[in-house]
Amino acid sequence: MLTNKAKKTLSYAFKIAILALAFFFIYQRIEKNKDNLHNFLQLIATITSAKVIFTLTIIIILMLVNYVLESFKWWKLTRLLYPITIWQAIESVFCGLTWAVFTPNRIGQYGGRVMFLPVHKRIHGVFSMIVGELGQSVITNVLGASSLLWFLFTFLNLNKWLMALISILALSLILAMIVFYFNIKWFVSLLNRIKFLKKYHRFFDTMGRYNTAELTNIMLFCLARFFVFSFQYYLIIHLLVPELPMVTILLILFIFLFIQSALPSLDILDIGVRAITASTLFSLVTTKTMAIVVAVSIIYIVNLIVPAIIGSIFVFKLKFFDRAY
Repeated sequence: MLTNKAKKTLSYAFKIAILALAFFFIYQRIEKNKDNLHNFLQLIATITSAKVIFTLTIIIILMLVNYVLESFKWWKLTRLLYPITIWQAIESVFCGLTWAVFTPNRIGQYGGRVMFLPVHKRIHGVFSMIVGELGQSVITNVLGASSLLWFLFTFLNLNKWLMALISILALSLILAMIVFYFNIKWFVSLLNRIKFLKKYHRFFDTMGRYNTAELTNIMLFCLARFFVFSFQYYLIIHLLVPELPMVTILLILFIFLFIQSALPSLDILDIGVRAITASTLFSLVTTKTMAIVVAVSIIYIVNLIVPAIIGSIFVFKLKFFDRAY
């Protein structure tokens, strides 16, 4: 058994290690984006400084709105587990982003968040977070698949039977995801029937505790978040490529977010994957692909790097060795 002094020392060591890793990866990302930041300065050289400052200010405010919405969503998800305050939810979300910045697919955000819960509720918290992530995935896939149909009809001259088949598949995906989300209890029941997983049923059961009204509320937060960060992208793209219509930008953005959500990647490579995906899609409607790459990089920095730095403030509030009850 570790003494209290040893636990305290080890706890501080963990926290310092987390911060060291986070800032190392943040530095790496900023270094990798130096060229894009330089290109951004060149692209805005002909735009009035007032317009640039106004746009960037709104984008940063929307970043805060985005994560406050996520914090309210997390607060609602945890109400069935353990009562935390709104401020604690905000702290845990930003702390999770600090963990996320140096882990594959940002899986570290799970650990960063649930560490704000008591020990005996942390694994349950992971499964509550899965429900929230599933809701976000449903919104992204529903809007992305719908926009993809528009994309295929607009830009590709496909055989009508092939288009009919693709439409049926897309609509089936949309319907299946919505039905699955609102009937997640079916999935929980299936997991509980698997023999070697039965002993973990108390964790799986966490996902099945949310009723239709609660799931609807969670999805509304997900929908609000989706439109907030879509609008962020729109603002920066409109600043750099003002001739593109709003509807075109948003529909292509929905497809971009849909594809991006389906591509697993180590976060250190994420900006490159995002840039290639976005520039390929937007190349069909504009020749200013460099502006698109720069826009994606700016949103990446604002939405992931800045919050990770903010979250580092809350890392020292983590409790690694608090009592189970």
